[in-house]
Amino acid sequence: MPLLVLRCVFILVAGGLATLIVNSPALPQDPGWLPWVVFLGVMLLAGLVIGGDIILPQKPIDIISAVYFGTLVGLLLTYVLGVALAPYIEGDTKEKVVGLTMGSAVKLLLGMVLCYTCISLLLQTKDDFRFIIPYVEFAKEVKGVRPYILDTSVVIDGRIADVVETHVLDSQLIMPRFVLAELQAIADSSDKLRRSRGRRGLDILNKLRSNTSVDFKIYDRELPEMADQPVDIKLVLLAKHLEGRLITGDYNLNKVAKLHNVIVINLNDVANSLKPVFLPGEAFDVKIVKRGEEDGQGIGYLDDGTMIVVEGAREHIGAAVKVAVTSVLQTSAGRMIFGRCEGKSKEGQGS
Repeated sequence: MPLLVLRCVFILVAGGLATLIVNSPALPQDPGWLPWVVFLGVMLLAGLVIGGDIILPQKPIDIISAVYFGTLVGLLLTYVLGVALAPYIEGDTKEKVVGLTMGSAVKLLLGMVLCYTCISLLLQTKDDFRFIIPYVEFAKEVKGVRPYILDTSVVIDGRIADVVETHVLDSQLIMPRFVLAELQAIADSSDKLRRSRGRRGLDILNKLRSNTSVDFKIYDRELPEMADQPVDIKLVLLAKHLEGRLITGDYNLNKVAKLHNVIVINLNDVANSLKPVFLPGEAFDVKIVKRGEEDGQGIGYLDDGTMIVVEGAREHIGAAVKVAVTSVLQTSAGRMIFGRCEGKSKEGQGS
């Protein structure tokens, strides 16, 4: 909205300046079509400036900032030298011209274009603004907690939507544009499984965007160092740039981010940490659903999906048995519990 208002004001200012130039005594009124050509030329210039700004939304801030500040310094030096040399150039007698001179018109047009471009740059790069003077640096401050940056795997997984509903995330959720593009490519895949996963991811994003309790944002900008980099590296670089935390379910991305000292929240680790803890010697009931790999072993599952390997339970397939825990194996992929069968449970005997 601020950019739209700025562009409308810019068009109005361009129309006012064009009218001022057309009515100036410095502009010949003969032939009669000349004022119209000047008016349309000024409006065309304004349209080209706005069109170029829209076509090129991603501007290299370091190069553009150098051009802007260099232009300001050049204009300042030109003004100072012009004032200092005015007595020698113009002499003591100076002809006064009533109305707008052609030189003044050029300065006004230049000022109009530069003012619009500078304001537009600051509006579009306000999150990345960095101004450096020798020995002094002014940079944006990171206020509050750090944002969360989502990757493709965590969106396709879908559990992030349930986590958001618990209100444990205390900061902004950021979906980079390049991750969204990858998700759209998966949704358009010819492979049926990939296509369904991609569409599920898009549905999760729509759910997050419609959730009023979460601050969800699509991040459009790409840093210059992201050029020609894979998506995983882009995510790591963006997380470092925003000083944010990366939410993922990808094991390899988890390792790469830690190598770059980026904070990673792995939803698999979060889910495992919330599972009930069983100590060696503790007993509980579980239903044996299939055979194990070793002789005499039976396999059961807890309600949260944790696999239980039970020694001596193969003959109790389809029944509930009492299991005494012998050991627990914890990995990033999940948790496995090993135990021994101590006979059928009361529920199993009753059935």
